[in-house]
Amino acid sequence: MDYFVKPDSIVRQIWRDADCILFIFGASSGEFAPHKSVDWLFFTGKLPSDPIGRLFSTVVYAQKIIFEEKSKAEKTLQNMKNIHVGVENNRGFEIPNWAYQDVLYMLIYHSMASFERLHRTLTLSEKKEIFEVFHEVGNRMGISDLPKNLEDWEIDRKENLKENYQKTELSSQLFQAYKTHLGSIRFQLLLYVQRILLPIELKRLTGNFSSPNHNILMYSYKRTKTYWPIHQLKYYLLPKKYRKTLKDLVRS
Repeated sequence: MDYFVKPDSIVRQIWRDADCILFIFGASSGEFAPHKSVDWLFFTGKLPSDPIGRLFSTVVYAQKIIFEEKSKAEKTLQNMKNIHVGVENNRGFEIPNWAYQDVLYMLIYHSMASFERLHRTLTLSEKKEIFEVFHEVGNRMGISDLPKNLEDWEIDRKENLKENYQKTELSSQLFQAYKTHLGSIRFQLLLYVQRILLPIELKRLTGNFSSPNHNILMYSYKRTKTYWPIHQLKYYLLPKKYRKTLKDLVRS
């Protein structure tokens, strides 16, 4: 059977892991907020009104691409493209290409960063494989001017972080939405994930810098996360109605 992502790919290893999924979207939620195209999230209303549900729906789409056979994955990508075109038509103008680029780039970056924080350092070939998988996703989505290789992406990513992000009132509203839906304790854990994963350029914008004990906390979790009851803790970091959703996303 022909798959969009080969069965032994590092990408599959990352995206079937509940800890990695939580870290990827915990960090991405912090990156969405100060992005200059965040107004599109407020136009649809889906992320501010249900940020956790919206992020989980994105995971579902991502897994349909990563774990399905090639023909089904391509249909999912076309469906995603059609959804965005519909939003553009409703608003009356197009989502800028650089906004699509940055969403793709944050998935590449946080896939790598989350796995390395939770497991081990990626090899150069694994990083190239992650880039190539998402590069193909970008091509299928019709995103233009994508870098041709990992090295060019790293340069482009740095430039985009300088040009395409700023803290605005919408940023504050989105963080408030996270806090409202998560509650104070879970919200602090979300900020912790962002603190250890966001690039320094975004930490400067949000003021969310690393605390002296964050390495100790991360080290302790990595050493104990496979033991009961610690390995169940991740599910209780979410409101009750989303716990089964996360469990269903974990793949053997």
